[in-house]
Amino acid sequence: MKYPCLVPKRLCRARVTVTIHGEGISEDGEPMAAFSQTLSCNYQDTAKTVLTDEKKLVQLSGVALFPGDICPGLAALSGGTVKVEGEEREIFQGRKARNPDGTVNYTELRLI
Repeated sequence: MKYPCLVPKRLCRARVTVTIHGEGISEDGEPMAAFSQTLSCNYQDTAKTVLTDEKKLVQLSGVALFPGDICPGLAALSGGTVKVEGEEREIFQGRKARNPDGTVNYTELRLI
């Protein structure tokens, strides 16, 4: 059975550069890039105000949705960066949404 894609390609208009870090580190102590590519996605920005002791702070975050599996070689998307609209954001959560047959329907990256 063919399952419908929940993130259609026609809605993916934002061009982003995704870099996903692997589990190891380089000789310099930096995380090694396991995947790096420029892709189209459906990107949604959010912002919230966090009150601190001194003043308020605006925290920006976003969600990038990609049709299918962007990196089938990695089982988990644990960290990395996404460059969107000239700004570089950190990946704090990655998810591969699966169909009942085990195939990946879409990939979701939550950014801060």
